[in-house]
Amino acid sequence: MVLAAFLWGSTFVAQIEGNDVGPFAFVCMRNFIATGVLFGLAKILDKFNKSPRKPKTKEDNRALWKAGLFCGLTLFFAMNLQQTGLFLGCSAGKAGFLTACYIIFVPILSTFFGKKISPKIWLCVAITLEGLYLLCIKEDFTIQPSDIILLLCALAFAAHILVVGKYGPYMDNVRLSAIQFLVVATLSIFPMFFVDLKGSFAGFGTVIDVYSHFKPWIPLLYAAILSSGVAFTLQIVAQNKLRPTIASLLMSLESVFSVISGWVMLGERFTLQEAIGCVLMFTAVILAQVNIKRK
Repeated sequence: MVLAAFLWGSTFVAQIEGNDVGPFAFVCMRNFIATGVLFGLAKILDKFNKSPRKPKTKEDNRALWKAGLFCGLTLFFAMNLQQTGLFLGCSAGKAGFLTACYIIFVPILSTFFGKKISPKIWLCVAITLEGLYLLCIKEDFTIQPSDIILLLCALAFAAHILVVGKYGPYMDNVRLSAIQFLVVATLSIFPMFFVDLKGSFAGFGTVIDVYSHFKPWIPLLYAAILSSGVAFTLQIVAQNKLRPTIASLLMSLESVFSVISGWVMLGERFTLQEAIGCVLMFTAVILAQVNIKRK
């Protein structure tokens, strides 16, 4: 899950650069590529007998596609809302903070499904939220339309975490991930056509022109293969043995890794405020997993 958080944290720049063709077009292409990669991987794993949960009956296959549909529906809203928020001009840091607010929504939604959240976990959520604010917010915090969209994105990601936690432990993880991306890509065709392409097939010419050059393929393939194909599949695998609330705390480290990656690879300034935010978040993640026994 930490590796997945690292990959997500380093993808914000790729998402911003990919908005040249429109948010929905980028999400659509990204997920069609991820679908092909993962279905291909599933076939390779079958040949080496590394797919113990491969569906063997029609009922198994039906259950797998049902799970993929629910995961894909929640992820469709989460991905497109996030991409739209970035497209409307929200900074990467602020977008990371608002997106990671799923750490609040996951335990809240969990209570509606009868799951009890311990006081220690609520404390960890509060510490993480404070760390996120110090890490991501460098200017006056004002609410813009893009911010509301990103908060809705966080709610959708929280729903996705809970759905994955329900179905992931019982399904072929690679196939489940591939199906959810197929759902996201297919549903994204409609907003892509009517919003990005303005309801005209002539708009495809712009997309073709952009991707006739090599440079735009770099953020697209990075987001498709590493962020979607690898990281979201790792999320499903990791949630086989993690409670959704713990998973959301680990996933929130994507904000930490986005800042650290920019500091190490791009030479961006790493401030004392950001360092304190990172320390708080790492502290909360460790505290959430330490078994504190009452004497």
